Amino acid sequence: MPDRLPTGTSPARTGGLPEREQLRAFIENAQGRIGKREISREFGLGPEHRRALREMLRGMALDGTLAPAGARRFRVSDRLPESAVVQVTGTDANGDPIARPVQWDGEGAPPVVFMHPELRGRAALAPGERVVARLRRVGPGRYEGRTLRRLTDAPVQIVGLFHRLDEADPALAAPTRFRPAGRLTPADRRAKAEWVIPAGEDDHAPDNEVVIAVPLPQSGPGLHPARIIQRLGPQGDARTISMVAVAMLGIPHVFPTEALAQARAARGVTPDGRTDLREVPLVTIDGADARDFDDAIYAEPDGDGFRITVAIADVAWYVRPGSALDREARLRGNSVYFPDRVIPMLPEDLSNGWCSLRPHEDRGCLFIDMRVTADGGISGARFGRGVMRSAARLTYEQVQAARDGAPDTTMRSLPDGLLNSLFGAWACLSRARARRGTLDLELPERLVHLDERGQIAAIRPRVRLDSHRLVEEFMIAANVAAAHYLEGRHIPCLYRIHAPPAPERLENLRRALDMMGLSLPATGALHATDLDRVLRQVSNTDQAGLVNELILRAQNQAEYSPEPVGHFGLSLPAYAHFTSPIRRYADLLTHRALLVATGLEPGPAPDHATLEETGQAITRTERRAAQAERDTLERYAATWLQTRVGTVMEAHISSLSRFGIFMVLDATGTSALLPMSALPEDQWHHDEKTQTLQSYDKTMVFRPGQALRVRIEETCAIRGTVLLALPDASPPRWRRRA
Repeated sequence: MPDRLPTGTSPARTGGLPEREQLRAFIENAQGRIGKREISREFGLGPEHRRALREMLRGMALDGTLAPAGARRFRVSDRLPESAVVQVTGTDANGDPIARPVQWDGEGAPPVVFMHPELRGRAALAPGERVVARLRRVGPGRYEGRTLRRLTDAPVQIVGLFHRLDEADPALAAPTRFRPAGRLTPADRRAKAEWVIPAGEDDHAPDNEVVIAVPLPQSGPGLHPARIIQRLGPQGDARTISMVAVAMLGIPHVFPTEALAQARAARGVTPDGRTDLREVPLVTIDGADARDFDDAIYAEPDGDGFRITVAIADVAWYVRPGSALDREARLRGNSVYFPDRVIPMLPEDLSNGWCSLRPHEDRGCLFIDMRVTADGGISGARFGRGVMRSAARLTYEQVQAARDGAPDTTMRSLPDGLLNSLFGAWACLSRARARRGTLDLELPERLVHLDERGQIAAIRPRVRLDSHRLVEEFMIAANVAAAHYLEGRHIPCLYRIHAPPAPERLENLRRALDMMGLSLPATGALHATDLDRVLRQVSNTDQAGLVNELILRAQNQAEYSPEPVGHFGLSLPAYAHFTSPIRRYADLLTHRALLVATGLEPGPAPDHATLEETGQAITRTERRAAQAERDTLERYAATWLQTRVGTVMEAHISSLSRFGIFMVLDATGTSALLPMSALPEDQWHHDEKTQTLQSYDKTMVFRPGQALRVRIEETCAIRGTVLLALPDASPPRWRRRA
């Protein structure tokens, strides 16, 4: 690892703390993970500078200038580390592989990595393959890569759509020993390679079947043969769609035999050694289609405030450290939710059984009991291990209807005043949230509704109710209390951290908002409340959707870390996930830490290095799940739109580029592209500074947020892509794909 700048670029040693820009330049030019030791050596710092340097690094991490890069080490934000996992997407004109980083949180498109050829005697990198590569930056958005390690010895898998060749296809008549049975369109929209399936390697797959294939030895320049090893189902079957993301992203979905046996052997808990909460009318509130219930809530008046109880399924009782269940839960990291199925973190015997807080059944729990003052302050937090019995399984819609004066039979059976107490406690917690100024983005979400045959019936917006907000605030309060409890007792845990926007992203956001007559304070003084003020300014206006999207794009992604650097979006100094151990491994680790902190289970507490490694792993699985859910929604939308090609729909512009206009379809909430070739004029000017696309004669201007009526011109269901045209324009000039 380099600990010095290249010759001629090193700043002068001053023997004093460097300026922030000097420090940033040193870390950037070193192209590696830099820690306090390397910084102290470079700038001649002594022990007396240790505390000030630590505070400077913490501040630069908080404002997004630096990004964590391992144990107490840093790299410059929006720069790839010296080694990273990359995925091969195709080849260049010379046949050498081109790759992209698997994880990219930077601004704009991910960088391109030009991979060096493999060493003599090693198989060439195939499209779709993932490797750990050593990276060297060669220009803006461009890196050179050398393979350090292939991630698996198993053949690389290609997920895609099989097209069987027609008997009249010229390829079948070609006089060659390589006789293709069909072609494979990769589901990965970044993949550039064309795959062919030789005769006898097609697994008898019919036309338009979604399959998994593995590469065969290359038999000619530019020719990529593959063998089908698994058939996932016909493209038209909506139940096949989610399995595309599962296969592409390598999401584990089959439990090991030992883990299943441990889950089946689980039994209910007894009250011995537990606080008996069975007389407390705790209730669960979830979506109508939920099958696992891991949190229950209760509230009652207490002076001018309320006493609230949040009970969480005692997953730690069943999933012991180092067990087969624990290993598999850590590997998965979290549950993944699709319209047609759930890929759970834990086997169903636990996730839908003993760890699910079913109504009127005894269940083990970890609980927090705390007092909420009238202004939302929290005091007297007490954690314990209990046994509870849920009084009712409620849905958000049920609770909201009762709040609006239309209770059903279940709601009327609850104790008098419980509903008013729950909403009263929520009102107190909401006052504290408003006072500290959180970032509350209103982003349109879409739900895919399937009929009894598993076909897409509709894609509708998800309605956010006050009942959703009530449960959210109770969970945030419990998570904050867990973080403070552990921090106060010096017990290490995984915090949920969210850094402020990086300076580059913030500057782009500031320019975009300036054009709309909206302003932000200077970078160093930015708080979540400043962004929330902008959101309130545009609330209920035509600009609201665009401003929410712009602010979302400027955000860093939240992650898990043993360092309590704070949560920018919630304006909290310390935050830890505690309330969903059925579906998140981080919450299970928080439970274990709390059990040690309260003396309910013997230690030792986990060490910092183990937590850091686990935090990085489950941050990756969380982002993998988010990508799978997002990609699957895009594929469902493209499938639904296949029967609506030619239909005119409402959309709005999300961003502009030199090759087209990215739109969001109002009907589906998903992305689509209006390519430059579909526009009515041949010459257009893209102004990055003003974020506009303007015709040569200046009679037409497109800008983000602008509403347009567009025609669905072409869809590719396997890739989840949609191409658009303007309703009154002549047919686009792009070449249609098979």
